[in-house]
Amino acid sequence: MSVLEGYQARSGTFVPVWTLEIQTLPEDTDRILDAVMEVHPLSFGRYQRNASISALGKETSQPEPGSTTTTHVGGFEAGSTETYPMVELKISIERDLSVLEAVMDAILHVHHYEEPVIFLREDWASRAAYNPGSDNPNRWWNNGRGLPDRIA
Repeated sequence: MSVLEGYQARSGTFVPVWTLEIQTLPEDTDRILDAVMEVHPLSFGRYQRNASISALGKETSQPEPGSTTTTHVGGFEAGSTETYPMVELKISIERDLSVLEAVMDAILHVHHYEEPVIFLREDWASRAAYNPGSDNPNRWWNNGRGLPDRIA
């Protein structure tokens, strides 16, 4: 038993989750999220389709002989370095093997790589003592600034 299983503050609690961190092309994040949503709601509190997407970065590798790259890219020399744009897509799910299997099958089916880089971590996610009518002056509906501008 983890010490966090007994954690209970006035502000909320923590629940055990698995976090999946998926390296992918920036333009593929919605496709992956849509596929996962067919098997899991990606809930976080009272919100669904929750994910975080990192800023644009790079991924690099050196494909070995017999890899997909050396098979399908004419003239590519095994051992040469290749570098592509990527983002890290993070989602969390409850710690349930059948859920993990369904989510992984959905991701692997739509991911552009045959061997995508996916990290799985055991984490704890916060759950706030939810009160949509709170008069806390720091909440977006009370702070005079409102929500940030949406990204298209």
